[in-house]
Amino acid sequence: MSLGSGTLPFMGIRHDQGIVLRSYPFGEADRVVVLLSPNHGKLRTVAKGVRKTKSRFGGRLEPFSHVDLVLYEGRNLDTITQVSLVEPFHKLRADLDRVVAAGTMVEVADAVAQEDEPTLRLFLLLLRGLKALDVENPHPDVVTAYLLKAAGVVGVAPSLDACAACGRDENLIRFNFAEGGVQCDSCRTQGSYALRAGLTDYLADMAFADLSDLPPFDPAMSRDAMGVARRFLEYHLERRLQSLAVLDV
Repeated sequence: MSLGSGTLPFMGIRHDQGIVLRSYPFGEADRVVVLLSPNHGKLRTVAKGVRKTKSRFGGRLEPFSHVDLVLYEGRNLDTITQVSLVEPFHKLRADLDRVVAAGTMVEVADAVAQEDEPTLRLFLLLLRGLKALDVENPHPDVVTAYLLKAAGVVGVAPSLDACAACGRDENLIRFNFAEGGVQCDSCRTQGSYALRAGLTDYLADMAFADLSDLPPFDPAMSRDAMGVARRFLEYHLERRLQSLAVLDV
């Protein structure tokens, strides 16, 4: 028998993995759980009965959790039928500063990811960021490095080792968010900001190092580095990072 044009598409079971970005109530006992999947980008799923005290999902769908999923594909939202923890990030959750930092990473991923678009680079960046926060003594500037790397995933990585205008690598004492990074004194344009000596090198070291092996922390550079990274990404995302508002940087 042939299928007519009005036949519904096949809906079945599939496996996936993801990092929980956030969730919100849905109906009386369910929650919509938003995850970042390497295969499908931003996923909006339903966890049935998760708000009940005897929910079989327990605390496995909390924000920041890395999970394996079995999903029943629906017309609008997929339903989570099974979930298992890959990494709960216990150390991260035990410290408020780390929770704020993880919240920033998740907020950026949520803002950048699109539904039904594979986003392996963003998924791996977020996973590495959360792992870097879950160690005994996280690097104080891991969020700064994450923001710079996130800009690269988006396709707007700032120029940090050469003038964004002429390409020279000398006298890089200005930074222009609109022009895409550092500027030499000769190419300075309206809207550029003066940088303290050494900040350009510090930012470049953060941007190019692995999140698990960042360069030595410099308390004299830390606040300015965060300010530049945050404002640059906010400018290109055209939105403020609300999770960082408490830090006032």
